[in-house]
This record gives sequence, structure tokens and C-alpha cells, in this order.
Amino acid sequence: MVMLLLLLTTFALWTPDIERTQLEAKYLAAATDKISMRGVTLHMRDSGPRNAPAVLMLHGFGASLHTWEPWAQALSSDFRVVRIDLPGSGLSSVDPSDNYSDERTVELLLALLDQLQIERTHLIGNSIGGRIAWTFAALQPARIDKLVLIAPDGFASPGFEYGKPPPASLAVELMRFTLPKPLLRWSLAPAYTDPSVMTDELVTRYHELMLAPGTRDAMIKRMQQTVLQDPLPLLARIKSPTLLLWGRNDNLIPAANAVDYANAIANHRTVILENLGHLPHEEAPVRALEPVRSFFAVR
Repeated sequence: MVMLLLLLTTFALWTPDIERTQLEAKYLAAATDKISMRGVTLHMRDSGPRNAPAVLMLHGFGASLHTWEPWAQALSSDFRVVRIDLPGSGLSSVDPSDNYSDERTVELLLALLDQLQIERTHLIGNSIGGRIAWTFAALQPARIDKLVLIAPDGFASPGFEYGKPPPASLAVELMRFTLPKPLLRWSLAPAYTDPSVMTDELVTRYHELMLAPGTRDAMIKRMQQTVLQDPLPLLARIKSPTLLLWGRNDNLIPAANAVDYANAIANHRTVILENLGHLPHEEAPVRALEPVRSFFAVR
């Protein structure tokens, strides 16, 4: 009976994909914002002077390069700012290899930097993007100038142990078929301290881009393929000056986790932003960018 009710509910709330052409008409700024490498077509935006110091930005789970819009606009006068949709997110294509591991993403980022002829870059990552960022900095230290980690993922937590894939969830599996907008709004709410930030435009963007063909399946595969390992050996290899940036009211990855990273990364600075949550760059972009600007300015 329970299974029948679930099936009926899923059918009633069935959420179809949105055609990619329709999404690109709304969210793709220019045809040149797509770049192909290793079988994947990445959606990217590349702004600012080409001869300026580079900044590469990596978004978190379920987000897109649009999460960085205020920061990209503010930094593009002094930096070459590159931001991407991770494979299987936003307007980027799914990965035909079906490999969404951090190692595969690092491989693609390295290919991207090579194709853009960027020898070294500052690297900014939020949440899962933060985990990918510190992994890249540990494995490719010669390519990174400074590292900014905004509430990065990577340490074990209750129900998410080292060496084990995350537990299978029926609710996550059903996301392939049903993702009503009110449910997504509810799931996004804990990421913000100020609910007024969650405008209908913001929630609509998150929702529509998750409905790109293949995106929900790719998101689930990224979750299923994330098998955390003790991060300390990799974190110890990071040589780049590192800024740990956290919202005090982060309900997803608590600010207390900053201590774990501070203990592991030799050259670091920690800034805790009061009255902000998991996405400070969205919630208070001007205030959250101030410590990043100061950090980049230090020689």
C-alpha cells in the first residue's frame, strides 16, 4: 500500500525535463560560452582582461555559475574571471563517461585551464565545489596561486562515513521523476539566513536548470559516486595561501568545521561572517567579497 501511494504521488507530481534549447535561450549569454573537452561540453563565462590574474570559481551541489554573478561583475575589472557549470549541472552537458568523481572533475578542470592557456589561477569553491577546489590545489599545486574555500565539503559527518558511498535514499531516486518547485524551495531554505534572498527568480533559476535533460540523473550519480576519504593527507599537501570563509549560521556545513581545515592547512586565514548561511556570496555578496578582495591583495 505504501509503495502504491508513493507511485501515485510520483505520478501526480511528475516533473518533466525542459528542452535544452529553451534553457539556453534564457540562461546562455553567448554561444561562445560553451567549450568542449574530453567529451564534455562545459558552460562557462570568461570575463575581465585576458592578461590579468585569473580567478576560477566552482559552485556547489545543485547550483550553477550564476551563483557567482555579483562577485564576477565586481572582480572582472581587476581579474580574468572564469566560472563554469560543473559537468551535469546548469547548462553543461552530462559526462558520457558517467564518471562524476572528484578525480574526473579535477582532470576536466586541468584540461580547461590548458585550453584557456591559464598557467596559474586563484581558485574559489563553495560546498562540493570547495571540496573539488582543495582537491585540485593539493594535486596540482603549481597551477594555484591562492585558494578560497567557502564552507567546503570533505570531512565525514553523521551518516556519511569515510570509505562508504552515501546511503541510498528513495526520495533522492524519485527526484529523477518528480521535482516540484515548492519542494525545491523548501530544500533550499536551510542554505540562507535571510529568507527574503530566496526570490522567485532565484528559485526558478535553480529549478529550471535542474530540469535540463540528464541533469537530475547526473546529480544523483555525483552523490552516489562520492566516497569520502580522510582529507588530512591531501589537505596537508596544499601549499597555496588559503582563505576559509564561512557563514556563522551555516545549517548545512557548520562553521565549527573551519577548525578542522585550519588545523590541516599550513598557510591559512579564517573569516566567519556573522548572520549569514551556507551561500554568503549569494546572501550578502558585497560584504562576503570584502575579505576575499583583501586576501587577494596580500602579496
